[in-house]
Amino acid sequence: MSEKKPSKPSSGKSAGSKKSSGSAGKKDAASTPAGADGGKSKEDLENELKIAIEDLAKEREERNFFQLERDKVNSFWEITKADLQDAKSELINKDRELEEQEEKHQVEIKVYKQKVKHLLYEYQNNVAHLQADSDRVLQLDQEQHLTSEQQLKRDKRALKLELKELELSHEDLVKQLTAKHDVEITKMRGDFERRAKELHAKYEKKMKILRDELELKRKNEIHEIEERKNSQINALMKNHDKAFTEIKNYYNDITLNNLALINSLKEQVEEMKKKEERNEKLMADITAENKRLSEPLMAALADCDILKKQLQHYEKDKMSLHNAKARLKVLEEKHKQLLWEHEVLEQRFSQVEKERNELYEGFVDRIIGVQQKSGFKNLILEKKVESLKETLEKKDLQLNEILKATNLDPAALSNLTRRLEEVLELKNQQIKELQYDLAKITKAHNETIRVNF
Repeated sequence: MSEKKPSKPSSGKSAGSKKSSGSAGKKDAASTPAGADGGKSKEDLENELKIAIEDLAKEREERNFFQLERDKVNSFWEITKADLQDAKSELINKDRELEEQEEKHQVEIKVYKQKVKHLLYEYQNNVAHLQADSDRVLQLDQEQHLTSEQQLKRDKRALKLELKELELSHEDLVKQLTAKHDVEITKMRGDFERRAKELHAKYEKKMKILRDELELKRKNEIHEIEERKNSQINALMKNHDKAFTEIKNYYNDITLNNLALINSLKEQVEEMKKKEERNEKLMADITAENKRLSEPLMAALADCDILKKQLQHYEKDKMSLHNAKARLKVLEEKHKQLLWEHEVLEQRFSQVEKERNELYEGFVDRIIGVQQKSGFKNLILEKKVESLKETLEKKDLQLNEILKATNLDPAALSNLTRRLEEVLELKNQQIKELQYDLAKITKAHNETIRVNF
């Protein structure tokens, strides 16, 4: 993601190094007002990009966390739903078993009636009153059983209607929340797009101002460098011309005066030689000075070439800056999208949590209602069983009195009593089995409630 900086060409001589350090100082001075005007350097953009990447990683971790929480809630909902289906299936199976027991009971009642009719046919003159009482008791039992069965069916239909209404209300609530979320999402998307356009226009304006300022500063610096180099070149040329004129005049004077001096002042030859040596030394110094002054000129020309190359690389740097801005814009869009997804997930999580709490409260209320109804029905059944036991005891007493009054044959009486006891024992055994099945269903229901909550 980071862009490589264009490398500065370095000169191999000391004057070139001094000039390069001067250029670097000028560039630092140029970057100072740009930073003061509010512009951002490439390092600042890279730092902001790293911060945006770290924020993106944090948002992804939070999104994964919320996804795990959502999966937990969904799994809890599926488990509860499966338990509810199992309870419904068990209820259907018990209803089927109850119907089978009822059919079996009806068949056994018919068989019992046939046996009783056969016995009563043999003793119809003596047990007519007993037969009428037995028929009436059986009719009452059937009516009570039918009444209980109808009540259970009505309760079952009521529970089904309540469950259907709950499902319809839940679907309506989901539709309303979905529509509301769509409206809010559309509004938030419009706000984000508007803000993105405003930020884009703002940064484009800042980039244009910064580009104009840098361009103007670059032109001013180039103009100043050209003027300074031209002034140095002119000064060097003037110094060279002056030195050359002085040397030329000096040698002319020596040439014109040498003839007279040779004839008149031969003794000064050695002195002239010394002067010549001094002049040669001065010439060497002037040549060295000329050479020394030519090095800054070459460095200035090299700096001019460097500036020309930097000018050539300006378009490449401009394109790199444009690409960096494009990548930054893409990252900003991704960051905004992640922020929007994060807010949507938070809203969905809050809604799912609220629905879970509502379902929990409703489920608890329904469980309590079912427990109350089951307890009430169990109490009614226990009272009915007690009442039937009392009625059975009364019928046993009446039957014994009738049998004693009819003076039946002891063998026949014993046979009839034994058959009645067998029938009663069978019915008592069926009652115990039904009570045991009811206790198992109640225990399984309570364990299901305890596991779920």
